[in-house]
Amino acid sequence: MPTAFAADSVGLVSPQTASFDEPLALACGRLLGSYELIYETYGQLNASRSNAVLICHALSGHHHAAGYHSPQDRKPGWWDSCIGPGKPIDTNRFFVVALNNLGGCNGSTGPSSLNPATGKPYGADFPMVTVEDWVHSQARLADRLGISQWAAVVGGSLGGMQALQWTISYPERVRHCLAIATAPRLSAQNIAFNEVARQAILSDPEFHGGHFQERGVIPRRGLMLARMVGHITYLSDDAMGSKFGRDLKNDKLNYDFTNVEFQVESYLRYQGEEFSARFDANTYLLMTKALDYFDPAQAHDGDLAATLAPAQADFLLLSFTTDWRFSPARSREIVDALVAAGKNVSYLEIEAAHGHDAFLLPIPRYLQAFTRYMNRIVV
Repeated sequence: MPTAFAADSVGLVSPQTASFDEPLALACGRLLGSYELIYETYGQLNASRSNAVLICHALSGHHHAAGYHSPQDRKPGWWDSCIGPGKPIDTNRFFVVALNNLGGCNGSTGPSSLNPATGKPYGADFPMVTVEDWVHSQARLADRLGISQWAAVVGGSLGGMQALQWTISYPERVRHCLAIATAPRLSAQNIAFNEVARQAILSDPEFHGGHFQERGVIPRRGLMLARMVGHITYLSDDAMGSKFGRDLKNDKLNYDFTNVEFQVESYLRYQGEEFSARFDANTYLLMTKALDYFDPAQAHDGDLAATLAPAQADFLLLSFTTDWRFSPARSREIVDALVAAGKNVSYLEIEAAHGHDAFLLPIPRYLQAFTRYMNRIVV
């Protein structure tokens, strides 16, 4: 490992691509004839292939979860605090697989990919995908890698929903499920926030019905506004207050609507502009709809315990006190259903001031609980 990287880093990593020609039947009723999934792996698969861990990403996540793509990278992968030698998901013990979901914009087939039927980007013609569709595609990737059973499926937020769905769709293929800062379905308030974000994109004059790539433009303003709305929900009031308060950017008021006056305004605009430069608007629409649609208990008239009855995994649920996007009460709904279904489940509510984004941060109590559970997994 290059000396530039810390001893607990997985170091330099390279993405890999798996191509699939067998059509995938989607929940929306359409077939995806062929597709690619981009993924990264960390650690070594053991001889019995029993130490594999799947990382499921959240709304704007991707396959690059740990390590660096080059020595010049300023930042490591998005969950580097939790993946690596000696970290909660210890790559000295586990073989870790992280992928970019179908419909993504970081290498897996999605709206910005070329549609083989037209030779043009799919754009708005890319089919709607759901959490269940992602899990089925991930199962095909597991087959390709020769992994018949995951030691653990792990995810936060939308990733936690995927982890739960794995235990429902493929109960025999998951030994442990770690669902962090997640929910069994979105509340009306959460769906409302997603709809505001989508309308910001759809109403951008540069959206062009989702076919903006053909015109060589980007609905940058709509995507920026969507991210600003979303980002507010990821932080707690305390976190925003302690970070920004009512601090002014230039120590004076301008008494107009156009200039940035408060530090929090500057922060949100920066986050929105940075996001709009790297993320696809159609992917944002797809991902928020996948969040809205997730409600596995619908199959059993809202009975979550009955829905989770087939699960064979042991479970760890983690939540954070100031997370109002996916509050601890939502994790407790899952815990109660698992207890009612007779499953082995551990639960911890962690004191944290950071809001929903806490699951991405190296909070000591969080890392301690995460590590101790992962150390219990026999490989």
